[in-house]
Amino acid sequence: MKSRSPQGPSTWRICDDAAMSARVSARIGGISESATLAVDAKAKALKAAGRPVIGFGAGEPDFPTPEPIVQAAIEAAADPRNHRYTPAAGLPELREAIAAKTKRDSGYDVDASQVIVTNGGKHAVYQTCATLLDPGDEVILPAPYWTTYPEAIALAGGVAVPVVTDETQDYLVTVEQLEAARTPRTKALMFVSPSNPTGAVYPREQVEAIGRWAVDNGIWVITDEIYEHLVYDGATAESMPVVVPELADTCVVINGVAKTYAMTGWRVGWMISPKDVTKAAANLQSHLSSNVANVSQRAALAAVSGPLDAVREMHEAFDRRRRTIVDMLSAIPGVEVPTPKGAFYVYPSVKALLGKEIRGVRAESSSELAALILEHAEVAVVPGEAFGTPGYFRLSYALGDADLATGLTRMGDLLREAK
Repeated sequence: MKSRSPQGPSTWRICDDAAMSARVSARIGGISESATLAVDAKAKALKAAGRPVIGFGAGEPDFPTPEPIVQAAIEAAADPRNHRYTPAAGLPELREAIAAKTKRDSGYDVDASQVIVTNGGKHAVYQTCATLLDPGDEVILPAPYWTTYPEAIALAGGVAVPVVTDETQDYLVTVEQLEAARTPRTKALMFVSPSNPTGAVYPREQVEAIGRWAVDNGIWVITDEIYEHLVYDGATAESMPVVVPELADTCVVINGVAKTYAMTGWRVGWMISPKDVTKAAANLQSHLSSNVANVSQRAALAAVSGPLDAVREMHEAFDRRRRTIVDMLSAIPGVEVPTPKGAFYVYPSVKALLGKEIRGVRAESSSELAALILEHAEVAVVPGEAFGTPGYFRLSYALGDADLATGLTRMGDLLREAK
């Protein structure tokens, strides 16, 4: 209820707690903070305070953006053309270059008119969900999943339907699991390979089986290909609309420059979709954000149009670190870690350590165990709760070799105290 304030009839005091809570909409109030960014921020804050914290939280390459890309941005900043608005869907030459790069790298033949340049991959994920979903539409979401997927689905009014996988199946969802989750309200499947957070890579035959299941059941596929260049041990990143061409009319491909070119801070991603979806999404973007910063677009143009030499150098380092992190984690009693074939993450099970005593504390969840490790080993990891599967950790190995070894040694020494 409302009551008059002593200050006069024009001032009202809200006495209802429910009204106070309504200051933020239920839609936004229900969003969780990005767990990966939160862990990274906490690690950086502790480090700034003088503690030697090593963070395995953020999926961010430790390499600088390659110099030719930086130089292109410097030149772009001096060009008055880039001081003005451009088409909301992106610079025409960048859209053309993305279409050409997509054909070159994955074999997917698309027209530039199907491309929208977005403010990073997260923007592309949200915008795709907002364009495709009506309230109550269900999106099948294989778990472990990237933390942003369920929030983007919910913001668009959709309902995420998690389908849990584990290390015994290499974190690869099966058609049988997908079919068991399908209902009359199923609108889309969220698919990512190579995977964040597990590093799993789907073999071609499984990509084909999932794609044909989607076509047969009239289900859209939103496929995130941002880790396409980061595959190891002979694995390949198969683009689902290439493997199953019939899917192209009900598929949105999401990608960006962040991971491949060490450009996380430049904020350039894109979505590729059928032309009617592209037009609708461009209308949304014209009101939501207009064009991506032009200097960043010019840098992205240099990235996707240029050679992959720097990418190969980074890949070599990631592969080396991947083998190191798997070896060191596997040597810790109670930790089970499949060898990832893509991206730059490992997703070990720590279930065997839960409930054991370490430094006088019994961590009953992976979240509690992660907090204990941060406090006593000064190492930051992201607990599996953030990815829909408690009992696991996600560790990024996109950090320097020395920090990698030091952090894992500290964590291993602490966890070996478990009893």
